[in-house]
Amino acid sequence: MTQLEIANLPLREKLHLMESLWDSLCHEPTGEPVMPSWHGEVLAERLAWLDAGQETVSSWDEAKQRIRAKAEQG
Repeated sequence: MTQLEIANLPLREKLHLMESLWDSLCHEPTGEPVMPSWHGEVLAERLAWLDAGQETVSSWDEAKQRIRAKAEQG
């Protein structure tokens, strides 16, 4: 699939494709994907916010439902 074909997909299909790709990456036998160092810094900052009660969380299922609902609205 080309970038142009992806760009022309409806948002709902793009999200489904992205979710499928992510699931596929999570099951790669080559191990963990390489993460830039700044990702670790952002994660540490957000964990600190979470520990301090300054960040709210949602389950992955709740987050997907919100994303899908937003995608359906356009």
